[in-house]
Amino acid sequence: MKTIELSIEGMHCGGCVQRVTDAVKKAGGIPEKVEVGAARLQIEEEKVPTILSALDKMGFDARVKGAA
Repeated sequence: MKTIELSIEGMHCGGCVQRVTDAVKKAGGIPEKVEVGAARLQIEEEKVPTILSALDKMGFDARVKGAA
């Protein structure tokens, strides 16, 4: 697994945080920290496009900020 950080536009509240957390888990990732506007998670590298697409379909514009 790889740790990645996402910048996520369109998040405005705790409900958004919960929706993103649930989407990360559903994609097979482990959310380390999810807050309005950002997330740090562990995920298999090949699943990164899947999570970005899922967040896009939910109305969030997510981009990878960096990798650790």
